Amino acid sequence: MYIVFLLLWILLNGQFNWEIFLFGIVIAGVMYAFICKFMDYSIETDILIAKKLPYILVYIVVLIWEIIKANVCAIRLAVSFRNEIDPVIVKFKTDLKSDIAKAVLANSITLTPGTITVALEKDEFIVHALDVELVKGIDDSVFVHMLRKMEAMDKDIKKKRRKNHE
Repeated sequence: MYIVFLLLWILLNGQFNWEIFLFGIVIAGVMYAFICKFMDYSIETDILIAKKLPYILVYIVVLIWEIIKANVCAIRLAVSFRNEIDPVIVKFKTDLKSDIAKAVLANSITLTPGTITVALEKDEFIVHALDVELVKGIDDSVFVHMLRKMEAMDKDIKKKRRKNHE
C-alpha cells in the first residue's frame, strides 16, 4: 500500500522531480502509518494482497471478458426482431463466507450489462436481468469459483499465520 500511495502522489502531481519524489516518500509513509494505526491494516495485509495479486488480475481479465459477452447478448436482445424482452428477477444463495467476496460478486454481476444486483442480504442475492438467458448459471458462475479460490487462499494464509504465532 505504501508503494500505491507513493505512485498516486507522483501521478497526481503531474510531473516528476526529486523534490516531489522525496516529499512523496514522506507523505506516503505518513499515510501508511495512519492506515496501520487507525484502519486495522498491517504489513501482513500487504503480503496477503501480494500473494493474491495474480488471482485478482485473472479475475479482472475474466470480468472484462464476461462484460464483453454480456454486451453482445444485450445488443442481440436490443436489435432482435423479437418484440418482447422477458425481464426476470432471480434469487440465489451463495456459499461465499467473507463480506468482501460477496460485495465483489454483487458488483461483478452489476457491471455485466443486462443484469443488476438489486439486494444482497447475508448470503442471498436478488438479481434483475433483462432476459432469462443472462442469468443462467449465475449461482455457480466463474466469478463464484474464482472468489472461492481466493477465500480458500485467505484461510490457508491465516492458518499458517496462527502456526507461526504459536
